[in-house]
Amino acid sequence: MELFETRTDATSGHARAMTFQTARGEVHTPMFMPVGTRASVKGILPETLTQLGSQVVLANTYHLFLKPGVDVVEENGGIQKFMNYPGPMLTDSGGFQIFSLADTVKLSDDGVTFASIYDGTKIHWTPEDNMAIQERIGADIAMQLDQCPPYPATREFVERAVDLSAKWARRCLAAHKRPDQALFGIVQGGMHLDLRLESIRRLQETSEESLVAGGRGFDGFGIGGYSVGETHDTMFETLGQVARALPQNKLRYLMGVGNPTTLVRAIHEGVDMFDCVLPTRTGRMGTAFSHEGRLNMRNARFTHDLGPLDPYCDCPVCTQYTRSYLRHLVKVDEMLGGILLSMHNTYFLIDLAAKAREAILADAYEEFYQEWMASPACKDY
Repeated sequence: MELFETRTDATSGHARAMTFQTARGEVHTPMFMPVGTRASVKGILPETLTQLGSQVVLANTYHLFLKPGVDVVEENGGIQKFMNYPGPMLTDSGGFQIFSLADTVKLSDDGVTFASIYDGTKIHWTPEDNMAIQERIGADIAMQLDQCPPYPATREFVERAVDLSAKWARRCLAAHKRPDQALFGIVQGGMHLDLRLESIRRLQETSEESLVAGGRGFDGFGIGGYSVGETHDTMFETLGQVARALPQNKLRYLMGVGNPTTLVRAIHEGVDMFDCVLPTRTGRMGTAFSHEGRLNMRNARFTHDLGPLDPYCDCPVCTQYTRSYLRHLVKVDEMLGGILLSMHNTYFLIDLAAKAREAILADAYEEFYQEWMASPACKDY
């Protein structure tokens, strides 16, 4: 395959099994990406991520820019060498993190001004600055700088966010020069279907203009602005139509979503890629994903349970440790408890996406979907 080529391996209903060529090899979707915000997936060694089946790991431009600084990452040979992860990586632009600090952020067509969370230093980023930073960090996939509106927000606010994100997308694409790094545009529009379709129209227009001028256009598309406080049902009122309005030959990445049932439902609607801090965050809190639903490992019912954490899981945790032992670790606040549960939860989502791919390749995703939706696990997510 050519660099950044996207191949459709199979479809099953709206669900898709895709292959995308990065500079560090092929990745196969559907796919869940562990989040290593500061060049570390909390509680999991980089080499362990590979053992768990991770294909792509996400890092965050905003946080890496602040600490340790782009110079440090660059002098280490880029993000992969810095954290000793051999596979492909993706950097988010940091837009979501910046706009979560709404009280300290100033926006204009030119860019965004924000204060460092560490010392209050004022920082101004243009879309061009953001592209230069992501190119220096060196991930295989970069994301455009965008404005992610909160939920709820007025329609007027969301309209402005769509317009600004579209203008910045054009500038990001023009500024992005690194030939071994893909660039994804980002769809915004809140819960307004018409605004999301307008966002897609403008992204495609920008991409097509780039192609006419001899560029690559966008190599894929993120779907941002979901999972920001709305209910799952509210998200799914528009998500399917949004995903399927994107080009058939480009990856569709639902940003910030890692709930198992949401992942299964979104794949059913045509989404390819996911990321979320949920598996490690819940693991550190003593909660495990399972085919029974969420398991609170502090629960006394696990004290004498000599069975595996999830009998349907073949991760290193489920094949080597009992529920009894894991409960003990969590109850006495041993660090190892959170580490093992984070490993299991991360594997659970990676494996769920891989099994979804197998079902799509067999043209049996509808059966896979219905089985999950009827399972005890579905009601607990």
